[in-house]
Amino acid sequence: MTEAAAVPGRSKEVMAVLPGLMLAIMLAMLDNMIVGTAMPRIVGELNGLEYFTWVTTAYVLGTTVSTPIWGKLGDLYGRKNIFIGSIVLFLVGSALCGMAGSSLLGGTSDGMAELIAFRALQGLGAGGLMVNVMAIIGDLVPPRERGQYQGIMAAIMSLAMIAGPLVGGFITDNLDWRWAFYVNLPLGGVALVWLIARLHLPKHRTEHRIDWLGAGVLTVGITALVLITSWGGQSHGYAWGSWQILSLAALALVAIAAFIPIERRAAEPIIPLHVFRIRNFTLISLIGFLLGFAMFGALSFIPLYQQLVQGSTATNSGLLLLPMMASAMVVSLFVGRAITKTGKYKIYPVVGGVIMAVGMFLLGLQDAYTPSWQTGVFIAVLGLGMGFLMQTTMLIAQNSVEQKDLGVASSASTFFRSIGGSFGVSLFGAIFNNQLAANLADRLPPQMAQGVNLEGGRMDPAQLAQLPAQVKVPLLESLAGAIGSVFMWAIVFAALVPVIAVFVKHVALRSGAPGQNQPQEEAAAPVAAFD
Repeated sequence: MTEAAAVPGRSKEVMAVLPGLMLAIMLAMLDNMIVGTAMPRIVGELNGLEYFTWVTTAYVLGTTVSTPIWGKLGDLYGRKNIFIGSIVLFLVGSALCGMAGSSLLGGTSDGMAELIAFRALQGLGAGGLMVNVMAIIGDLVPPRERGQYQGIMAAIMSLAMIAGPLVGGFITDNLDWRWAFYVNLPLGGVALVWLIARLHLPKHRTEHRIDWLGAGVLTVGITALVLITSWGGQSHGYAWGSWQILSLAALALVAIAAFIPIERRAAEPIIPLHVFRIRNFTLISLIGFLLGFAMFGALSFIPLYQQLVQGSTATNSGLLLLPMMASAMVVSLFVGRAITKTGKYKIYPVVGGVIMAVGMFLLGLQDAYTPSWQTGVFIAVLGLGMGFLMQTTMLIAQNSVEQKDLGVASSASTFFRSIGGSFGVSLFGAIFNNQLAANLADRLPPQMAQGVNLEGGRMDPAQLAQLPAQVKVPLLESLAGAIGSVFMWAIVFAALVPVIAVFVKHVALRSGAPGQNQPQEEAAAPVAAFD
């Protein structure tokens, strides 16, 4: 029996709604890329240099805190209305961000504070975009067919990561910075109209009770963790041993300790603890954390290397990521189709982890004299590993749980990857700063080394070009060595991925309608109707 025949009419439903889902993914992925490129212009106009990191932190905090909650709300009340609500919230936040500090909001003098608050609101909406897209695919498509659609979404994500810096550069150079936020409105508007008209999802019978206490405690714990990773060891934050960081760590531990008994007693827990008794779900959550730790933590240093060491412009460094995104896109599409055809998936996280570790090793070998084409080859290898991993982990997580917990599985997969990325950026940032200081001390006289201030690696390439040769050469060598050490450390976390993936048990992918043909140890949630 063909896959199309396995679920009569379902392929047509998926294709009808796919453009709207693709636009939602574009919204989620493009925003941070565009805003990051426009940030210098934003800071200059709103006069908020000392608070600029909070523009990103507020968004990340809102996204991370809301991700598990959006997933559970979709399970309880139906995915369509919750998804549309998250898009509306994201668009309202985008519009308000574009109006921050303007006469449209009364022309207040504290535009930076407004922008930070509105970015948090925008982040709350963004938390529901990615999670609901993947969960909706899970609602409409059985796991056996799901790989090819998730592969398409991975390809769209890769395309957005390429387009984001280019669009951001164009807006920064030719338009007002406010269009970095307003550009979301037409995309989101089209997505909303399309999804309202075309999206019809199965309703699952569940008890409609929200675990408010669990949600509150989880929010406190996640907030503490994100602030630790955003502030710890940073020039704009606090030392790791400071009372602020230690207090946040204590708060996070207390919140996590309190969260477990609360969830055990809740009628409808935000994160049902029973899903962690499923071996595959627990293993794939750990793999997601390590994947985020190694990949997102280390990836933030590739543009830094290209711009500071190799002298690329910000826009060109976005184009230079094309080999990585292209290889990830091609492999994601290939893996998705292969899973649909064979029903086998266990080998892909193992292969992806090995290739990703090899890519990290190659990037760690770079020095101040590595040509751009060679960097392109190395990041293409890293992209191959990403292509094997990104959507396969989501597929395994969704296939491990009952249909009624599909939103929880999707949000948990995204959540652990996001938390891993936050920790990775923080740890690798500390490694980079310490190694750079040590390299400069080795290569420059003490008085000259003290005079070099990179402000956490944010020196402009034009500034580097103006330095005298006796300072510039050792500085570039020090930068390259510090960035190389980051990738070498990332190998440790990347290498754990295939080791853990070996222990993932192959559970046959269900080929019937979603919620049917569950593995024997899992019960299907009944499907009542379509909304």
